[in-house]
Amino acid sequence: MIEMVVHGVTLDPVSQMPIVVLKAREDEETILPIWIGAFEANGIAMKLQDVEPPRPMTYDLLKNVITEMGGTVERVVINDLKDSTYYAEIHIVQGNNTLVIDSRPSDAINVALRFGAPIFVAEEVLEKSKVPEPEEDEEKQQLKEWLENIRPEDFEIGGEQS
Repeated sequence: MIEMVVHGVTLDPVSQMPIVVLKAREDEETILPIWIGAFEANGIAMKLQDVEPPRPMTYDLLKNVITEMGGTVERVVINDLKDSTYYAEIHIVQGNNTLVIDSRPSDAINVALRFGAPIFVAEEVLEKSKVPEPEEDEEKQQLKEWLENIRPEDFEIGGEQS
């Protein structure tokens, strides 16, 4: 497994769908873009920008519930990619028990950010998600180059925050 960090959230220039971009902690070349929903992207962006909502958002509520029940998030793992859909797990430690909860990656990332928990991606997921080399598909290569060259100021997501 490879430990990843959230590099940021941006919009796909073609579909205008939000993308969370993960980069390997040890290797800046390894990236994993995951297309996510607007609500989930907003949650990630708010946390990355240290925006505190006046009332708990869903992910803050989940953190409060886990904490009040004596648990903590040990890590999240993006563990599979099937039919263009990513799968993840949230590993919660509560006393001597470890609970492994099935999750969408965007939700798992939001929870990990709130707990300061590490995010891991299975190596086979990175292999399955690799963008082809230039000779295979020019459009996908352009997307890869765009993702690799995103600057922090590109991560602003417009719209009102609730």
